[in-house]
Amino acid sequence: MTRSFRIGQIVPSSNTTMETEIPAMLRAREAVEPERFTFHSSRMRMKKVTREELAAMDDESDRCALELSDAAVDVMGYACLVAIMSRGAGYHRESQARLHGVTVKNGHPTPIVSSAGALTEGLDILGARRVAIITPYMKPLTRMVIDYIEAEGIQVVDSIALEIPDNLEVGRRDPLALTEIVKRLDISKADAVVLSACVQMPSLASIQQVEDSLGLPVVSAATCTTYQILKELKLKPLVPDAGRLLNGSYT
Repeated sequence: MTRSFRIGQIVPSSNTTMETEIPAMLRAREAVEPERFTFHSSRMRMKKVTREELAAMDDESDRCALELSDAAVDVMGYACLVAIMSRGAGYHRESQARLHGVTVKNGHPTPIVSSAGALTEGLDILGARRVAIITPYMKPLTRMVIDYIEAEGIQVVDSIALEIPDNLEVGRRDPLALTEIVKRLDISKADAVVLSACVQMPSLASIQQVEDSLGLPVVSAATCTTYQILKELKLKPLVPDAGRLLNGSYT
């Protein structure tokens, strides 16, 4: 009998990317592995990517975890990297523990993955101690992301901030535009590239292409989140054409 897993996502109300890229990766996996997946979301209000809206949005995450646990999902992904990072170094651990506690109290204990924790953990799994990153954020928020990553022991050697405040505009970007933008990154001292340090900026279509051209591991917040989802489900972390992290080698 084919095993089926329910994937829950806690997403910003204006996010349009994680509910496309994560299903796309897991559907691609279904072509080569036997497991099957269904996808379920709960939303937190957020339109502009500012500290104030991010904090208010994060306060809604407990409600979302409660709603998704009513559906007895097998894993939950907190799909907003910068909301977690805006609350201070290491906050993903506190958030994941708290949201897991919500599911326990509701009678459906569920593992919690956060895109913020998944990104730093994915880089650690690759052995990347120095990275170059691209974000859609304004420069102050990009600095905050850099500080968070560096607090986890990973040096950011270069960054590009596209400075797009409107979250819907970020979600409408052409993912293939990153194949040109990445050429402006200084990767001379980097062990890996974060092509999209944001769950809303589409990048999946570029990941493998950029990795092949650079000869370095290339990840995004979405590919790292997918890796952690598969890890929590105790499934082989294999997704075709989604970069080295998901090539099945890092079990």
